[in-house]
Amino acid sequence: MLVSLNWLQEYIDVSNYSPEELAEIITKTGIEVESVEPVADTVTGVVVGQVRSCEQHPNADKLNLCQVDIGEQTLQIVCGAPNVAQGQKVPVATPGAVLPGDFKIKKTKLRGEESNGMICSLQELGVDEKDVPKEFTDGIFVFPEDVEVGTDAVSLLNLDDLIIELGLTPNRSDALSMAGVAYEVAAAIDGSYELAEEDVKPAEENAADYISVSVKDTDANPYYGAFVIKNIQVGTSPLWMRNRLTAAGIRPINNVVDITNYVLMEYGQPLHAFDYDRFGSKTVLTRRAGEGETIKTLDDQERTLTPEHLVITNGEEAHAIAGVMGGAKSEVQDDTSTIILEAAYFNPSVVRQSSKDHGLRSESSTRFEKGVDPNRVERAGKRACELLQKYACGTVLNGVVSHDELDRFEKKVNVVTSVINNRLGTEITTDEMADIFRRLQFSFEQDGEEFAVSIPTRRGDITIFEDMLEEVARIYGYDNLPYTLPQGASQAGGLTLEQQLKRRMKHYFEGAGLHETITYSLTHEKKASMLVSPEVSARANNPVGLAMPMSEDHGYLRLSMLPEILQSLSYNVARKQENLAYYEVGTVFISEEQKVTKQPDEVLRASGAITGQWVSHPWQQEKKQVDFFVVKGILEGLSKQLDLPFTYEEAKLPHMHPGRTATVAVAGKTIGFAGQVHPKLQKELGLKETYVFDVNLEELFQEYVKEETFQAIPRHPSVSRDIALVVNEQVSAGTIEETIAEAGSPLVKDVQVFDVYQGEHLPEGKKSLAYSLLYLDPLRTLKDQEVEETHNRILSAVKERHEAELRG
Repeated sequence: MLVSLNWLQEYIDVSNYSPEELAEIITKTGIEVESVEPVADTVTGVVVGQVRSCEQHPNADKLNLCQVDIGEQTLQIVCGAPNVAQGQKVPVATPGAVLPGDFKIKKTKLRGEESNGMICSLQELGVDEKDVPKEFTDGIFVFPEDVEVGTDAVSLLNLDDLIIELGLTPNRSDALSMAGVAYEVAAAIDGSYELAEEDVKPAEENAADYISVSVKDTDANPYYGAFVIKNIQVGTSPLWMRNRLTAAGIRPINNVVDITNYVLMEYGQPLHAFDYDRFGSKTVLTRRAGEGETIKTLDDQERTLTPEHLVITNGEEAHAIAGVMGGAKSEVQDDTSTIILEAAYFNPSVVRQSSKDHGLRSESSTRFEKGVDPNRVERAGKRACELLQKYACGTVLNGVVSHDELDRFEKKVNVVTSVINNRLGTEITTDEMADIFRRLQFSFEQDGEEFAVSIPTRRGDITIFEDMLEEVARIYGYDNLPYTLPQGASQAGGLTLEQQLKRRMKHYFEGAGLHETITYSLTHEKKASMLVSPEVSARANNPVGLAMPMSEDHGYLRLSMLPEILQSLSYNVARKQENLAYYEVGTVFISEEQKVTKQPDEVLRASGAITGQWVSHPWQQEKKQVDFFVVKGILEGLSKQLDLPFTYEEAKLPHMHPGRTATVAVAGKTIGFAGQVHPKLQKELGLKETYVFDVNLEELFQEYVKEETFQAIPRHPSVSRDIALVVNEQVSAGTIEETIAEAGSPLVKDVQVFDVYQGEHLPEGKKSLAYSLLYLDPLRTLKDQEVEETHNRILSAVKERHEAELRG
């Protein structure tokens, strides 16, 4: 809501407050002031001048040589505006004047003729082009005839005004009008304001002789009032009205439309004027639209209606979408002489539906959607009639023709001083409480400390005790509320175990040399099913599609983070960044339904991608390209962070290299995979060898057991032994490692594979795996016999389970 300070001053005296002080007061009472801005930048030296003569410039076809009277003197000014003419009263920037943008006016010569100033357009004076009346958009501004020559044009055009922008919450629809803001400011500064009574002098003719009103859906339209005004003279509205509309962000059009808009801003009640002769009937009928019915609205758009929309008709044909926009057929035009003035109350939900369906948001629909004051509907119509009499020479026919089933009764809320004090922690006296209600202009009945407060219909946001509690608190002053600490036991906040682990994972990845990246959860349909971990593929039927995606590239929820991470790699590699290592901790979205009817499961995963050199030490002449074992090493580090053993098994997965890919498992359950991206996909993305990993963090967190343990530094020596085993080439090193650790417990503390051999001196289909075993007892020195017994037990176990033989 844009509030003109000059306009507000007409209702309530705020001259004792600076704009900044007033803004702070309004904000402290609960309505946020978002800004205080001037209507235009600083303008000085601009006065009203009258064009005494206007002749063509002797040396230019498109310039005019004007003699302009500014009161004390006559200036010769060269003007190129197409609408300049003799006799006009215009804004003149005299030599020495300063226009917006610090543009200084000087005496000059144009095509050999002296020019002592400038005749100005509104845009040159700082008015936004969208607020300039159409007749002046391409030329200079022309004042009405009754303006005095030599007068300061800045104040006449309201360019010295300040605009206070209010950031209203949806419940404060009462402040969507100047009257509502005046009531609010009066309560805040303990001032006085009352909406003035309308002064209409009706003719002897009755409006009922010209029009009748019928309403079919009273729930959607409980009140419809029609005024009839004859002998209208459509023309320009008065300058002060145009200035106020411009300050409110509304472009002036003509006196009839401007008056309806002015009352809209003044009372908060939308009105609409129909050309009586073009309306084509003596009956106003409001009804639901028929399926497929059409109407051409004021913006020249053909709109198709449904039964959810309420329309204003002449008994047959729709002439307006109720509360949203009028129809073009009965629009007020220059030759209009009689109008039907609509003042109605429409159900907010009906207007909201129409506005949404047609994509039409207007000042009228905004107010109807939030609810207007039922006791101000008819009064707004009378106010418009008063202004039409005065500024459009209209003859207002007697009476308002209406259908009226509108609830205008004031609600009552009971409050007790002690209860309010108990809630607020204050010590407000009963007299102070009564004074707060007086400032709010709420009538009440008092019985001791109990109040039965009548809520004016303009304040539709107040219905219960808690609403009144808020009113008392904000008028009393939030700054005056005492500072208190919450009572009762309290507990220090902290992270959950999952949050701690998630944070630890991020720290680990960054410590390992990876950079965090954050990609979109939404992706293209083709990418949504790429590089998906096997256990996710087993659960998810299809990626979840959006009903209304932003674009084709963001139409599906991801099943893997890797496609977008690889896209980030590709983007940066194309910009000469060759050595990159990214990771992301985020969620994927899994639905087990063929047709999604409920929210998908969100599963937390960690994914990464690495390309280029992993080690680069130029001084030592050492370089190492990223390979499978770099990615595996990162995952091994992750397993140590959680103290969970990972096992790896060779796998063939879509879009992954068939010989350099493995699944990752914990406690016998697959949790992800690691390996090289398929060369074909690498080529498509413009990448060299690139390795990725993807693991399910939720499964890891579930397996994690948090134990506070202390492990002393061993005081006794350890024993190291190596074994080389010949096994079938299908047997993985990880499974044998698990068997060794299990059979060697509790003396075997560490098992490391250090060699894999396959080739000469080995049978076909066999391979050799070499392990280093560390034997240790932290409490004593081991005997050779104990080590030997454990070693033999290990050899027996691997032979029994894996048919492994010692390599000779």
